[in-house]
Amino acid sequence: MRCSWCGDDPLLIKYHDEEFGIRSTDDRKHFEALMLESLQTGLNWKLILKKREIFRKCFDEFDFEKIARYNDSDVARIFNTEGMIRSERKIRAIINNAQKFIEIRAEFGNFYEFVENQTQLTIEIQTQLTKELKRRGFKFIGENSIASYLQAVGILNGHEENCSKFTQ
Repeated sequence: MRCSWCGDDPLLIKYHDEEFGIRSTDDRKHFEALMLESLQTGLNWKLILKKREIFRKCFDEFDFEKIARYNDSDVARIFNTEGMIRSERKIRAIINNAQKFIEIRAEFGNFYEFVENQTQLTIEIQTQLTKELKRRGFKFIGENSIASYLQAVGILNGHEENCSKFTQ
């Protein structure tokens, strides 16, 4: 039994079964999950998953160290990539967020530890984490995208009660 949002769509089923809600300490996975949520703002998740390989190609497999050094020519390259979401603001936000992500890693050792630290501070995890990331300069994030990110990386349980992956 799966979450109802999968329906019978093979792409959503694969994401649900192989990635969604599986806890990871890998910072690149955290960065990718968080940036996919930023890219998803105003769009639907299935579209984001369909374009995921384009995003990976445009953003060097979500290598935040490389992305942090992107310049205006990289923005133009990404913007003009066939199939890419045509939002310069989102592209620049990804670059900005890579820089902020690196700053957090420098302070906490890794991003996962930072998130864990935030989640232990409050019951309203996504509210606290959203406020802290915005305070640190992250862009194109909000409570909904942070909640989805936390579910995607297995920090919050995002599975429906009737799903075989649901845990209490």
